Amino acid sequence: MIQVFNMKAGHQEKELQETLEVIEVIDVNNLVVFNDDFNTFDHVIQTLIKVCKHTPEQAEQCTWLIHYKGKCAVRSGPVEELKPMRQAICDAGIDARIL
Repeated sequence: MIQVFNMKAGHQEKELQETLEVIEVIDVNNLVVFNDDFNTFDHVIQTLIKVCKHTPEQAEQCTWLIHYKGKCAVRSGPVEELKPMRQAICDAGIDARIL
């Protein structure tokens, strides 16, 4: 009985080791949109749908957070992926930064 347990433990340890080897380190950043007194809710929502591929519900929730909290991380990922999104949001007249 003990031998079976040891075999299972050894098998689990091997699976854990294999799993750990697959994990990559990825530098994840946030694309943060900031509140302002110029842009309408509809404009921000439509921009998030177009640029970040948000659903209408997700874009609306982010817009409310931007309004009430002053900012919201609308997307996460590597800088190379976020740069064009940030530029498109800024081109729409909305303040966005990668943090």
